[in-house]
Amino acid sequence: MFDTIYGGKKVKKKLSLVFAATMLAVSVAACGGNSTTKTEESKPEAKTEQKAEEKTTATEVDPAFAVEISDELKEKAKKFSVGMVTDTGGIDDKSFNQGTWEGIQQFAKLTGATVNYKQSNAEADYVPNVSSFADDESDLIVAAGFLFEDSIKQVADANPDSKFLIIDSPITDRANVASASFAANEASYLVGVAAAETAKAAGKTKVGFIGGGDFPLIQEFEAGYEAGVKSVDEKMELLVDYVGGFSDAGKGQSIAAKMYDEGAYVIFHAAGGAGNGLIKEAKDRRLNKEEVWVIGVDKDQYPDGVYEGDKSVILTSMVKRVDVAAFDVSLKTLKGEFPAKQDSKYNIANGGVGIPAKNPNLSEDVTKKVAEVTEKIKSGDIKVPLVPSRIEKK
Repeated sequence: MFDTIYGGKKVKKKLSLVFAATMLAVSVAACGGNSTTKTEESKPEAKTEQKAEEKTTATEVDPAFAVEISDELKEKAKKFSVGMVTDTGGIDDKSFNQGTWEGIQQFAKLTGATVNYKQSNAEADYVPNVSSFADDESDLIVAAGFLFEDSIKQVADANPDSKFLIIDSPITDRANVASASFAANEASYLVGVAAAETAKAAGKTKVGFIGGGDFPLIQEFEAGYEAGVKSVDEKMELLVDYVGGFSDAGKGQSIAAKMYDEGAYVIFHAAGGAGNGLIKEAKDRRLNKEEVWVIGVDKDQYPDGVYEGDKSVILTSMVKRVDVAAFDVSLKTLKGEFPAKQDSKYNIANGGVGIPAKNPNLSEDVTKKVAEVTEKIKSGDIKVPLVPSRIEKK
């Protein structure tokens, strides 16, 4: 028997977890608001679209973007445009939306294509924002997250000549829609191992998980994390709570404060912009000489956790290469190879999910253990569940 605490209530259950088959390997890489779009300065008179160079510095070129672009493609790109619509977390959520946008920026940097984004303040903005890019005849329209599923289906049906990419929500029955999804449970298992090993070494017995929306997609993060934690120490207590959305950083911080007060040593979040509240809480506590840790999500959040000099509250991050997905599908579309009706899967085996290459706060022993576990997941020796035990038992 082991304990998982959900929303402050302890639930007893057996350690039997339903295992799911590992994701298929292919090529490429996530997680919505008022009827007006939000801008960088939040000024009503400001433009609702931003050029690539006006917002969020693109990620440094890594092997995933080491692609040769022919002169012919560059010439074609002069008349090619990509439009991205964010969820309510915003373009600079330091997580899912930002990572997707950075991939699109890399595409623009290499090809010279035009790229823009529209930011949503409420769910009511999804259809108008996506539709506006279709009206402008953008060559590819990218929706960052599963919350766009209904909106993409509606706009795709109304605009059969437009092409759409949706991340984290497989839509395979429409010829003008491509999808990209991730084995988030696999990488969450890795950070679960890192959290538990680090807590155990410090003599701690509790870790935490904060999700955005309590949906199957985010529950996969919880499931993998829980399994990773329990693989290290079956008796370690896991505190679990959900924000109820992806943009309320204040609520994210209050949940984090409660968990830290209850003894959680490491907290992993899959809450988009709401997770910034967790990071703030941890930074505040570090400045007050309290040792607590955060595990970031979607991209390497180490820089976001810096609180003093180069010290960061980020132990490691569960990385989803949403930037690679956005880049890859944009390039394929430019080449005339739009992956219609395909759900491109990213997992540990093909490098689509994992942890950052550099993890300054992980000990050598923990780093070695995570590397060993990574290989076991790749080989199939470890099969990571998709459903957390609190759901499985219902």
